[in-house]
Amino acid sequence: MSDFPGKGRVAVLKTSPETVLDDIEKLMRLAGVEQALPHGIRTGLKINISWQTWYPACSSTPWQIEGVICALRKMGYDDLVGVHNDTVVVDTADGERNNKHRFVTDKHNVPCIYLYNEDFEWIEYHPKRPFLVLDKVYPQGVFIPKALVGMNMVHLPTVKTHVFTTITGAMKNAFGGLLHRNRHWTHSVIHDTLVDLLMIQQEIHPGVFAVMDGTFAGDGPGPRAMRWHEKDILLASADQVAIDAVSAKLQGFDPMNIRFIRKAHELDLGVGDPRQIEIVGYDIEQEEPWGFKQEDTFASRGQKMIYHGPLKPLEKLLLQSPLVPWSYFASNFYHNVYWYPFVGRKRVEAALETRWGQLFKSYGDGQVVMPGMEPKTVVQAGMGLAALAAGIGAVAYLGNRRRGRSHKQ
Repeated sequence: MSDFPGKGRVAVLKTSPETVLDDIEKLMRLAGVEQALPHGIRTGLKINISWQTWYPACSSTPWQIEGVICALRKMGYDDLVGVHNDTVVVDTADGERNNKHRFVTDKHNVPCIYLYNEDFEWIEYHPKRPFLVLDKVYPQGVFIPKALVGMNMVHLPTVKTHVFTTITGAMKNAFGGLLHRNRHWTHSVIHDTLVDLLMIQQEIHPGVFAVMDGTFAGDGPGPRAMRWHEKDILLASADQVAIDAVSAKLQGFDPMNIRFIRKAHELDLGVGDPRQIEIVGYDIEQEEPWGFKQEDTFASRGQKMIYHGPLKPLEKLLLQSPLVPWSYFASNFYHNVYWYPFVGRKRVEAALETRWGQLFKSYGDGQVVMPGMEPKTVVQAGMGLAALAAGIGAVAYLGNRRRGRSHKQ
């Protein structure tokens, strides 16, 4: 049983570029942030960077980060720190600059920690209750950053779909922070992984809170190649399950049909059934149906063939061996060499004409980085093609060996 202040309560507000910073403070108070987060200890802001390039609804927004910093400081939370992870397909340093996160944290003198740096100690974690899957994925031990233990955590996700988890939000925002670079090993069991991570959070953090930005919301093959929509909405909660459930409901999905939400609800880690969630602030029943759809990209279809399809027997070879760069290549090539220059850039240009696009542009130096084919990505593509060729050769070799054995039998 898990009980905590704010369980089953989600605050929702409609907002505008003119009022968003004040609205975030109001939202956090409605959701009971001071009851959820103990004072007098360090509070981490888990910033989400899903792409080093700015794309609407993809990563935490600068006004989301700024609003949360200002609100927490006003409430007496003085020891704030931004928390960043990296991924094998996203450059965090570029992402901080291009998404204007670094401008905001520097402006408000909030230091940041980068969990991928070598000076951070990762400690083996032994849970109070059994893991669902993490101990099977990592039989040599589950390791988490020591720096996060004993720290309040505020997650800063956006409202969007995801190719592997239908929607992504507060629960998945811990995926990068608590697991290291080999976290992609968990993708075949991603839903239960998110539940395990929530159990860890509730054991190591004195308080957990989330502020979710839906000013732009993303529909389709998230978290990157999405269709953006202006939805002017903000959500906050101390209940990571409930806020994800409300986000899912807004998008048009049944939260209890999304495994990670349903499983967390069944384990009483939060409230996933919308009928049991108290929504304060804006009545979401007023919303016209969003009708969002979860879709796949070319890259995610290939990954799903490995995780759940005919290539499942080769999962360790393709994703946990020296051949693994082929998967990084596939994602990098699709998103950075093809999709953004030929599809995404036009969508970004249109988004910049909106009220929220203008607000984004106003941060920092007023410029927006809209890359074409990034030179380093083209270089990576060449390396990836070599890795892909090696992977195909290995698969063919193994296939021939298996056929040879079957003929002998």
